Amino acid sequence: MDHLIQAIHDGIVDGSRAVVTQKVQEALDAHLDPQVILNQGLVAAMSKVGQLFEDGEYFVPEMLVSARAMQEGLNLLKPHLLAGDIKPMGKVVAGTVKGDLHDIGKNLVCMMLEGAGFTIQDLGADVSPEAFVEAVRQGDVDLVAMSALLTTTMANMKVTIQALEEAGLRSQVKVMIGGAPVTEAYAQQIGADGYAPDASRAVKLAHKLITA
Repeated sequence: MDHLIQAIHDGIVDGSRAVVTQKVQEALDAHLDPQVILNQGLVAAMSKVGQLFEDGEYFVPEMLVSARAMQEGLNLLKPHLLAGDIKPMGKVVAGTVKGDLHDIGKNLVCMMLEGAGFTIQDLGADVSPEAFVEAVRQGDVDLVAMSALLTTTMANMKVTIQALEEAGLRSQVKVMIGGAPVTEAYAQQIGADGYAPDASRAVKLAHKLITA
């Protein structure tokens, strides 16, 4: 692997924004393929971070620091990726459901998904079922990702899925859910396509749902 790609990879794993921005710029200046920088540098690094998290070596704060470093690199790469007409993995509409203002977990999932090559439309927190429906209606969405951190707001996941059904859009998208009180059983109960307990597994689930 190119030494610059390795430096980008290690910078993300270490959570060093300064290293990542410097080395991504150097790689671009050296005319390295933006897709290679993305896949072997950014995506591979976030995959490693996800593995460290699953192994219990990294926790949410470390993941956030790495994800932010990755985001800095991605911001530099984006214009080059768009110019090269590189096809994203898929488009995800994400948000924390109505009544719930917690967004750290959702933000982390968005950053991890973006690092894995997905296009993200982040609707923010306290998102109404209508806003999810409208985002899907505007087209080209593959996956809806909903988060809730309160047992009192979880029910709005079901309401949102029903709203997608009533709008005739449910069959067009996959739906995945997550958040502290959410379980696999709840996902099945409300008709979601999948549940992820953390950001690392959310990326794996998104891949699985989109390629299914």
